[in-house]
Amino acid sequence: MPTESTSPSIEVRGLNMVYNQGKSNESKSLTDINLKIYPREYVIIFGPSGCGKSTLLYALAGFQKPTSGEVIVDGQDINQFDKKEKVEFHRRKIGMVFQSFFLIPTLKIMDNICLPKLFVGEGASEREKRGKEVLQRFGIIEHAEKFPAELSGGQKQRVAIARALMNNPDIIIADEPVGNLDSKASFNVMSILRELNEMDKKTIILVTHDPAHLSFGNKIVYMSDGKIVKTEEVIERKKAVLEGEEETTIKKEMLSPEIQMLMRSFQNFSPSQLGMLLFPFKAQEFLSHILFSVPEEQIDVARNKLQEVLSGRVTVDQFEKLLDQEEKKGGLNWDRRIVNKIIKRLKDILEISKKMDNTKPEDTALIIAKYIINILKLQFTEDQIVHLSQLARLRIENKLSIIDLKKNLDRPLSERGMGLDKRTANKIAREIEILMLAKFAM
Repeated sequence: MPTESTSPSIEVRGLNMVYNQGKSNESKSLTDINLKIYPREYVIIFGPSGCGKSTLLYALAGFQKPTSGEVIVDGQDINQFDKKEKVEFHRRKIGMVFQSFFLIPTLKIMDNICLPKLFVGEGASEREKRGKEVLQRFGIIEHAEKFPAELSGGQKQRVAIARALMNNPDIIIADEPVGNLDSKASFNVMSILRELNEMDKKTIILVTHDPAHLSFGNKIVYMSDGKIVKTEEVIERKKAVLEGEEETTIKKEMLSPEIQMLMRSFQNFSPSQLGMLLFPFKAQEFLSHILFSVPEEQIDVARNKLQEVLSGRVTVDQFEKLLDQEEKKGGLNWDRRIVNKIIKRLKDILEISKKMDNTKPEDTALIIAKYIINILKLQFTEDQIVHLSQLARLRIENKLSIIDLKKNLDRPLSERGMGLDKRTANKIAREIEILMLAKFAM
């Protein structure tokens, strides 16, 4: 992560992209784009289809020359490169990951990922050695001798990421890399990119239209109609043990502490664990949200069992039995009142999260609002219900930070807020965050 003294690895200055300039069908794709990307940042360029985000990405990669403006990478304007310099830039400096994979169907997986090494003239034994390393890392070594058509979409994208890493570039550029994948495979791929950022110190630049992916980044660039309309950064304190020294970076807050904790914890997991990565943190957050004083060692036992509930390996009833059963029978023998509270809240959270539909944000927001009003026993007017629903929608669409949500909840009515006391505002915000966490990658 950058510090104040760090220079940007990529700087965009006054970038404009105009098609058919001077003609009747002239079209502006990018307008006066200015952006700084620092080493080891995870930058997400976010916006609706047609907003210019992919065009900006290709300009950053040197695939499209802008009408005007500069793209400076490590102090050099890449649009001033000659053909040989640009080829070398693409081979050594950046790795590309595309939505459509772009694997060569007639080549085996090992041959596909070794292509970058072939183009730089590396010998067969060196290529194969590096190829085995990356395939092993991403859990696809057993597919080395298969053809792309024999792999699932998620496996193909892991192959594409492995290929992008073959020449060990500093920058990974990903254009809607999970657009063709299901939710589980999408989470796996997004988490792999996160690991490359945190463990390998790669700069990641990713384009997406899906707000569910925003929690993976530490700088979010919002685009609309070919312009950058807002840039937000996440407060994130990282510890990197490097020769016994602690490295710390603090940035502006955008996401909740719960999501930040989840993101920070990715760095210590291997790729084989990524598919199940979310469950422990869901379990921990649910319990800390629901419980009061219980011994830590018992919470650990309960959390491990709750992970199995969230992953579908055991039922809620089996989880309840563990909490309620006598210790000599392998249970925790918790007070029945605590057990009842946990099970009721867990069932409520899981039931509501199943009703949440990202394709129907207005309906989902209303479901959340009514759930919160019921669970907190709030006496709201119809107007207040509508207002809370509107705020919930903004939050789940990542258009409103947790801090701004709380401000809107406790801001006076005269200032177009909801006029709630801070305690109630904090409770409502907490409930929304827990539901977002429950739904995340579910």
